[in-house]
Amino acid sequence: MTYRCNFRCRFCHYWALKADAASEPAVSEYATGAQKLARMGTLMISLAGGEPLLRTDICGIIEAVGRYHFPFMTTNGWLVTPSLAREIMEAGCWGVSLSIDYADPDRHDRRRGMVGAAEQAWRAVEMLSEARVHRWQRVNVIAVLMDDNIDQMEALCAETARRGAYFMVQPYGQLKTGSDAYAHNDGPVAPRLLALRRRHPNFLSNPHYLGLFDQYLHGGVGGCRAGKAFFNIDETGDVAMCVERRDRAVGNLYRDDIRTIERRLREGARGNTCTDCWYNCRGEVESLYHPVGLAKSLPTFLFDRGEARMR
Repeated sequence: MTYRCNFRCRFCHYWALKADAASEPAVSEYATGAQKLARMGTLMISLAGGEPLLRTDICGIIEAVGRYHFPFMTTNGWLVTPSLAREIMEAGCWGVSLSIDYADPDRHDRRRGMVGAAEQAWRAVEMLSEARVHRWQRVNVIAVLMDDNIDQMEALCAETARRGAYFMVQPYGQLKTGSDAYAHNDGPVAPRLLALRRRHPNFLSNPHYLGLFDQYLHGGVGGCRAGKAFFNIDETGDVAMCVERRDRAVGNLYRDDIRTIERRLREGARGNTCTDCWYNCRGEVESLYHPVGLAKSLPTFLFDRGEARMR
């Protein structure tokens, strides 16, 4: 959506990019792009940043994308108000993820570079949960697992459930900063996260995905499906195999034929041996290609886990 951001997170340098609002497509272009993408089939489309709510036309974009696809937005929550929350849900957003990494507000604020970030993020969870107009609309909290917050995960699960929302987690990746200083280093993490998931029905992350966290942290997960199962579209419409290869675009959504883009993505995916990330956008999708991961996802599609307990 945009690489503009109102936060200064220590573990992400997207905010340091020279982002230009003038280069970002208008709603009409999003509508055209969504229709072109529909020729590939109906997609889950993540609306992310930067901070997507810096786009004042965000609701028009959600509505345009939602005509053909499932739009899901990730935000720091700073700009959410009751009226905006309602407009987002009425526009047809399939779900919203709020980024909260620590149950301790001060620690979250320090890592996110904004005083009051945690308090406002939790308010945003509440506002968006209250604003849902369809039962299928979801509100998540997503945490980045770092070097010092494994002890915060259980409290985050509980606080999220108390607000009628889901919880997810992804490991820190050094591709955004070039540094592994924030990577989790406190022993095996997968068994702890899987045990936590068994205790908390609102912990939505796929267990197959969680089970590979240690492999990622100590050598990497092979078999990346970038370009085949998922791909990235940047704020100008350039299409690349993944968000970290956005400097190697295979085409532009607004200028190039979608079948040409699809062919180039698949060609680029051949021989892909990258193991440099285990982002949610990769791992959750790839879990659906594994029999266990697919089986464990069925309750998510057929029935909201723990819905009765959360409401």
